[in-house]
Amino acid sequence: MAERALPNLWHATAPPPPQTTRLSDDIAVDVAIIGGGFTGLSAALHLAEQGVKAVVIEARMIGFGGSGRNVGLVNAGIWTKPDDLIATLGKESGERLLTELGDGPSLVYSLIEKHGMECEAVRNGTLHMAVGAEGVTEVQERQSQWKKFGAPVEVLDAETARKLTGATGFSGALLDRRAGTIQPLAYARGLAEAALAAGARIFTDTPLEGAERRGELWKLATPGGSITAKHVILATNAYGATVSKTPWKAHTEELTILPYFQFATNPLPDNVATTILPERQGCWDTGLVMTSFRTDRQNRLIFGSIGRLDAIAEGTHRAFAERSVRKLFPQIGDFNFEYWWDGRIGMTTNNLPQTHQVAPNVFSVSGYNGRGIAPGTVFGRALAQRVLGDETAIPIADTPVVPDLWRTPKSAFYHVGAQAKHFVDHRF
Repeated sequence: MAERALPNLWHATAPPPPQTTRLSDDIAVDVAIIGGGFTGLSAALHLAEQGVKAVVIEARMIGFGGSGRNVGLVNAGIWTKPDDLIATLGKESGERLLTELGDGPSLVYSLIEKHGMECEAVRNGTLHMAVGAEGVTEVQERQSQWKKFGAPVEVLDAETARKLTGATGFSGALLDRRAGTIQPLAYARGLAEAALAAGARIFTDTPLEGAERRGELWKLATPGGSITAKHVILATNAYGATVSKTPWKAHTEELTILPYFQFATNPLPDNVATTILPERQGCWDTGLVMTSFRTDRQNRLIFGSIGRLDAIAEGTHRAFAERSVRKLFPQIGDFNFEYWWDGRIGMTTNNLPQTHQVAPNVFSVSGYNGRGIAPGTVFGRALAQRVLGDETAIPIADTPVVPDLWRTPKSAFYHVGAQAKHFVDHRF
């Protein structure tokens, strides 16, 4: 089924992408990268800076998948609480992953500054908003656990949270000063520009159609040409349909797809905009069905939650978004939604990224569980270092690819369940 074309704010406001073409020849490189999002472009940039001949092939356009549909929160760490992460991975691996992903926003913002990327970068932190007493307990636990690693996180009371957001109804918040916001598609295009300038090659409208092992090399087939490479990096995450046509298709079957939508208002008048997130933090909450909100440089309010904007569900989610915005920000006055779009979040069974060597010299990472920007950039760099021979570069151990047999019904449950909840929320 073809994906519906929706009016995506990030496409409307990002700088133009670098000029690319589809692959129309047979080429040979050191490393072939499948996927033109944060991970693949970060890998290409870091490889090219080391003089490695790297090529990215993207089935559609740069940032077509999650990188161009992201909320744009550059969060530190992963969704899983630090203590739970260490319990899953063990002390040594867990603490290393926490350190690398805790420093992830610093890597993102350093690349933005180094390469002069125009992507609305703001680093004033993010706010994890507490819903009720249970939400306060959750953010307090996160603060306590991150403080053990020296993270600059602070629990705010309800009044301070209200002043920083202009939003009503929250019981507090956790401010993480490591984090911030960006225009995510603009960042992806900035990574592509930087990778090209360093010597990488990028081909768009170039889906992968097959792969076969030839001696010590891989030969990848596309509609217009082929690529011969010693190493392959799979960086498609939740948008890996073309990989399913290769011997590595099990890599695409370990993720449950969590749909996520966003609605963006018209630019708000100054007298209203100054009362909503005046310091430009990005926010998400502790609710059972999570919601997020942030603003952009044009003073649009961007509200999101779990769900897919298909022809049946769009009306329900739109009405929920309108009710939610008015409840959160009673001062907002008249507004309309100018843009709306959705995307896919790749969820794993343990809520942590998974890295694999799926075949000789073929490496993959997937499952950022809603934290794509900083982890994607970090893991892209780590995959580049792994290809260059650093066996310890990736901060977690490789695991076998284990397809999630329940992923289809779980994905359907997320879609239908969110629609049902949004139908009733904030009606009374």
